[in-house]
Amino acid sequence: MMNKDSKIYVAGHNGMVGSAIVRELIKEGYTNLVLRTHKELDLINQNQVAEFFELEKPEYVFLAAAKVGGIVANNEALADFMYENMMLEMNVINSAWKNGCKKLEFLGSSCIYPRNAMQPIKEEYLLTGTLEKTNEAYALAKISGLKYCEFLNKQYGTDYISVMPTNLYGPNDNYHPTHSHVLPALIRRFHEAKVNNIKEVVCWGDGSPLREFLYVDDLAELCVFLMNNYSGNETVNAGTGKEISIKELTKLVAKIIGYNGEIKWDTSKPNGTPRKLLDVSKAKALGWTYKTELETGIKLAYDDFLNNKMRAER
Repeated sequence: MMNKDSKIYVAGHNGMVGSAIVRELIKEGYTNLVLRTHKELDLINQNQVAEFFELEKPEYVFLAAAKVGGIVANNEALADFMYENMMLEMNVINSAWKNGCKKLEFLGSSCIYPRNAMQPIKEEYLLTGTLEKTNEAYALAKISGLKYCEFLNKQYGTDYISVMPTNLYGPNDNYHPTHSHVLPALIRRFHEAKVNNIKEVVCWGDGSPLREFLYVDDLAELCVFLMNNYSGNETVNAGTGKEISIKELTKLVAKIIGYNGEIKWDTSKPNGTPRKLLDVSKAKALGWTYKTELETGIKLAYDDFLNNKMRAER
């Protein structure tokens, strides 16, 4: 259990997930946060990470740093995604262990599960089938991170846990035109179409895939809750237990933004995984459930997009 003055390091605090965790920790009264920007600490550099942990010796670590992106980014840079994610997570987890970190929480992704896993996806389905090819490199890196935590627990008696969130969205998201995930990409595309009075917007695939979306502040609440209330080798899924088709999602985003043009579908482009719904009964049994409904969350995300010009222009 973290004390209010426990030394807590949030890796990746400028990202969407890390910044949400910082907001939640501050809201709950934690006062001793250790934060480093990428310029101050390159997590891919083993020596820098080792020196940082030897100097600071954080008691608790939230590992939310990652190289992330949507289908295009993952496909174009498979080697980069694997190398950078593997290096940063191994460096942080290993240095945390070597420097007596009391507890570490590793943030993964629902893409770790098999492409054709039974739905909804239970934590135990990990490594029971073939991964989705479009994000295989990222998934393999994340699986390695959670397994390293598990193996440290088994070999050295550490208390390192893993959380696997579904698709996330919210403040500090990445709205890059080609390297972002589906929801922020739609927000940007419909906003620009509305502003520029473009008559139609073309979306990838046929709109049939089903997706689940979790507002990032809800995830942050779960992350802090689990750090204080959960220990175990099995990962914990983080989601809403609800899904929506990409077609329905695009209509919802268009409505919220106020775009009234036509939506067309380019079926020559990939759909990605057909369905990806997490079983969240484990988190519920521990005492957590999400709070933010999708329409409310998208409105909050759109406000962030409008008020955060730097991020919107990336």
